[in-house]
Amino acid sequence: MSPTQEQLVALGAVFEAASLADKIARTGQISEASMGCMLGSLLVRDPKSTLDVYGGDDLNLRDGYRALISSLERNPSALQREPLRYSLAMIGLERQLDKRDDMLQVMGSRLDQIQQQVEHFGLVHDNVIAACGGLYQDTISTFRQRIQVHGDMRFLQQPNNAAKIRALLLAGIRSARLWRQLGGHRWQLVFSRSKLLKELYELTRS
Repeated sequence: MSPTQEQLVALGAVFEAASLADKIARTGQISEASMGCMLGSLLVRDPKSTLDVYGGDDLNLRDGYRALISSLERNPSALQREPLRYSLAMIGLERQLDKRDDMLQVMGSRLDQIQQQVEHFGLVHDNVIAACGGLYQDTISTFRQRIQVHGDMRFLQQPNNAAKIRALLLAGIRSARLWRQLGGHRWQLVFSRSKLLKELYELTRS
């Protein structure tokens, strides 16, 4: 994988988290595999490759790639507006989080506790999802900038759906952090669109 493709895996995961949050908000349902991939990414501490963070392949990132492609192509009819909005907000929140060593420390120790819950209950257990959602609420939700998720109130008002959405946003911010650590920059989305699209088309074909 080229360095740009490594970045695109992480950025695709930001858009995947955003797409899944949008899907829960609109339909109340996502697959367990997709949720597991995103939750699992929070707990990988020492990956050998970017794909290792997401379970070793990018099968569960395909919706994220599609949402990213639609944003870079700038085709109004295909643009996924809410996932794009959530993704850009997560990238912005990650920048704020990076300045908060105290908060990063809290998140690290809370994720250690969540890892123990995973060993006890399993990755996509309601308790684990609630713990991840609670971690988001206690940390990222305290920033002035908030992510407002829009959708069907019947689904948004269900506590387990709200927890899933928060857990996904937490995972998306983790992926935004990884993207930046791999050399990703917001200006690439504006000035390197054709290069990114070329590499993305290759990723989605492979």
